[in-house]
Amino acid sequence: MARRININADMAEGFGAYDIGDDSALLDIVKSVNIACGMHGGDAGIMRRVAMAAAEREVSIGAHPGFNDLWGFGRRQIRMAAEEVEYLVAYQIGALQGMAAYAGIRVSHVKAHGALNNMACVDRAYAMAIARAVKTVDPGLIHLVMPGTEMERATEEAGLTLAREAFVDRTYEPGGTLSPRSLAGSVLTDPDSTAARTVEMVRTGRIISRQGQAMEIGFDSLCVHGDEPTSVAVAKATRAALEADGVEIVPLPEMLGL
Repeated sequence: MARRININADMAEGFGAYDIGDDSALLDIVKSVNIACGMHGGDAGIMRRVAMAAAEREVSIGAHPGFNDLWGFGRRQIRMAAEEVEYLVAYQIGALQGMAAYAGIRVSHVKAHGALNNMACVDRAYAMAIARAVKTVDPGLIHLVMPGTEMERATEEAGLTLAREAFVDRTYEPGGTLSPRSLAGSVLTDPDSTAARTVEMVRTGRIISRQGQAMEIGFDSLCVHGDEPTSVAVAKATRAALEADGVEIVPLPEMLGL
């Protein structure tokens, strides 16, 4: 059984004074956050605010770049040249680095958002474009990806520090892909059952698919989607259950021994 694990959450996905999800409450639970960088959500003010709050709580921060798709919250597939994907991701990492400077902390990782992430998991050109962007902006950044994907292979090929994640609040299909959000029950919202499922995942290193298949998938971090209404309750129950089972919750760099 893993005696330590990272919990991360996506946040800063609102605008100005309007927040999506309860970022403040999640920051008291998770140990790493993925901050939207102004394309699918977020703006300079909210990015700075979340970075400042994360610094106060000793929570590590990462860039959460997505497609330029405010209307679709970055969940609509957009076809573009791989080099355009590369520059779009580099631009967003740089934006968060600027806001992180106000908080006196550094950006430690990058995790692609939504449709961009989903497409890059199966599209080698997109995956390599994201990896190149990360390496060009800062080769010391951790790249947080889904295991067994083109993103994982591109990260290793680029020589970047790799972290693999599993999802607390989503169901899986055989082969390790996430169930489509359009499928009823694919988003897990009950805190107690979700926490129990996660404890079993961490104990065994296995993820059980929606169809009951046990999959041997290694992971360093557990993700909670911060935009879900139940995210705080799910994250709180999950952390409490893991700690009760003897698991230490640590920031992503510490999880990787950095």
